[in-house]
Amino acid sequence: MPAEPSSHGRALGTAALEEVVDSVELHLAALAEALRERDRQAIELQASELHRALANAVQCFMHSAQHGGVPDPMRRRLARVSATVARQRESLARATAALDRAIDVLMPDAPSSMPLYTAYGYSSAGPMGGAVRA
Repeated sequence: MPAEPSSHGRALGTAALEEVVDSVELHLAALAEALRERDRQAIELQASELHRALANAVQCFMHSAQHGGVPDPMRRRLARVSATVARQRESLARATAALDRAIDVLMPDAPSSMPLYTAYGYSSAGPMGGAVRA
C-alpha cells in the first residue's frame, strides 16, 4: 500500500500549486490590461505567456492529483481562474462578432446577380469563345 504523503510534502505541493496559479492569474490580469489598452504586441505576448502558464498549471495539477490529490482551496481557485478565462474568451468572441458585423455594414458582399467589371470587361464570366470582326 502506498504511503500517505507527509504534511511537509503536501505543503510543498500546495506551495507549488499556488505558485502555478499565481502565474496564471498574473498573465490573465496582464492580458486583460493589454486588451483594455488595445496594445497588439502586449496582447500577443500576454496571450502566449498565459497559454504557457495554463499548460504548466494543467501538468502540475494532473501530477498533484496523481500523487496525493489537490487540496480543495486550490481546486476552487483554479475553477475561478478557469471561469475568468472563459469570460475573457466570450468577451473576445462578442467583440469579434461585433467587428465582423461592422465590416459587413461598411463593405457588404456584392450580390451574385450583379455583374462586375473584370479584366475582360463588364462580366464576371471571363472571356467567351468567338471571333472579333472588324
